[in-house]
Amino acid sequence: MATGTETETGFGDRNIGRAPLVAAFIAVQLLAFVAAFLLERPTWYAFFMVGSAAVTAYALDGSPFTIATATAGSLLMVALGLPLFLFVARQSPSLVLEKALDPDVQRVLYLGVYGPLLAAVLSLLLGVPLAHLLAQGFAGQQFVESLVDLPLVVPHSVAGIIILFGFGQNGAFPRLSVLGTMVGMVLAMTFVAAPYAVNTTREAFETIDVRLEYASRIHGANRWQTFRRVTGPLAVRGMITGGVLAWARAVSEFGAVAVVAYSVSFFYPPAGGQVTAQHAPVFVYNSYLQGGLDESGAVAFLLLGVSALVFLVVRYLTDSNATGGGISR
Repeated sequence: MATGTETETGFGDRNIGRAPLVAAFIAVQLLAFVAAFLLERPTWYAFFMVGSAAVTAYALDGSPFTIATATAGSLLMVALGLPLFLFVARQSPSLVLEKALDPDVQRVLYLGVYGPLLAAVLSLLLGVPLAHLLAQGFAGQQFVESLVDLPLVVPHSVAGIIILFGFGQNGAFPRLSVLGTMVGMVLAMTFVAAPYAVNTTREAFETIDVRLEYASRIHGANRWQTFRRVTGPLAVRGMITGGVLAWARAVSEFGAVAVVAYSVSFFYPPAGGQVTAQHAPVFVYNSYLQGGLDESGAVAFLLLGVSALVFLVVRYLTDSNATGGGISR
């Protein structure tokens, strides 16, 4: 418990403000990385990042626990961030621009957004009712939960084979064309992305106070009206977040799509008709095999931009100040 006799350590954010501190920390990190990159000594920046995190933790808090956690966390940030920074810094702007203007790459990027969007919508349409049931609980729930989470641990290529056994030739729907079709691509993406939509939406349902639903029922609303006016609006942020996470997961899917739908035909508005293209991760892999690291890196940079956009959308939608739930009237 804080008392009036405590002495503030360092330059806490109460004196300077959190935003300027974060901006200054990021600026120093960028300058250090640029210097290490120009000197061709990225290892120096790794040491600097770990050391600066420890020093900043000491200046802001001073406790051994905070210093230890900041230092350990910065090691993971080095493993995640340093390869990403080097990847971005080593891209050729002219080659990236050339790839961005390539109609084939534009089709791939369009498909890389459009296909996952269909998978995310399908995941939500079928996943929200299941998430609501899981939040309420029922007999045999553990079996259903295990089935929902199974795609998270199944190797991606195995997921594609499972889709072909289940929905391909001699599968559950013999007349449904899956191999090499848009339907097969969306099914493969939905298989790996649906757990994110179901689990995130379920957590949103579980945070709702059951007394609100009970109050709605005793005032005469049936279960459909209660869901539409109370439960659904209160959980809408979780639904949106689950849908965006499912979309992001589908964007990055490679193995299942490569097995089920290596290349597909789809309606491409700029061409005004059907075109054939590959999912973005599959196209990047082929670019690496045929054109090497530079060619694939430029396409991957564009795909990274799409993924970063998805991340920003997730952060915006999950910001408490950006969206509001509430009970509809």
